Amino acid sequence: MQVKDEGYIIKLLKYGENSLILTVLTVAHGKITGFVKGALSKKKLGVYQLGNKISFNAYSRVEENMPQFRGVELLKSNVVNVMSNSEKLAVLSAFCELFNLTIAEREPLEGLVRLISQFMDHLDDEMWLKNYAILEFRLLYFLGIGLDLGSCAATGTIENLAFVSPKSGRAVCLAAGLPYKDKLFKYPHFALNKNILPTKEEVMDLLKLNEFFLKKNFFEAHGLQFPITRASLVENLR
Repeated sequence: MQVKDEGYIIKLLKYGENSLILTVLTVAHGKITGFVKGALSKKKLGVYQLGNKISFNAYSRVEENMPQFRGVELLKSNVVNVMSNSEKLAVLSAFCELFNLTIAEREPLEGLVRLISQFMDHLDDEMWLKNYAILEFRLLYFLGIGLDLGSCAATGTIENLAFVSPKSGRAVCLAAGLPYKDKLFKYPHFALNKNILPTKEEVMDLLKLNEFFLKKNFFEAHGLQFPITRASLVENLR
């Protein structure tokens, strides 16, 4: 196997005396895990940090073997944008662990690629948290946990959709859902209409919705532990 690509480092593991095993979310080849010789030298420490965008060549003689990353170059140091901001650091940590656990090795990322880049390359943008919440929301669909938000589950109307049912994953209109509002999630209007500018509270509501359906329909369904960094994210963002 020989691959030339670029992507974002989402996991680092020491390998031997001065090497690393990297997991990278790539543009064209999905998630790739490989090792880098001599990665722990002082000269290269700034390159190998979670969230950094790199380019590389990956090579292995046999397809099933772990490839070696060669010619690694730093394209953007995203860690610079988060080290002094506890909220961004918490979100980046959650992103890395969540996507490492949910994305299969070398599975094409399809439409997620653009959203990953939008989040990672614009951490200094004021909409960075919105970008992340929408990325997680689209991850639900990528994993086959698509929600039915086109019409009200109770009445069939497409007007005044205000809630999402945790049981069915379907939308509920204001009139039908108001008596049960404390048991329902808020409808994520801004995730479906890019022209809507959300408040931070609305973004937090979407993060809670994402967490519930990821935990229930993916992690629990596969007998997996929900990542700690993601489980504590909403609390850290308060």
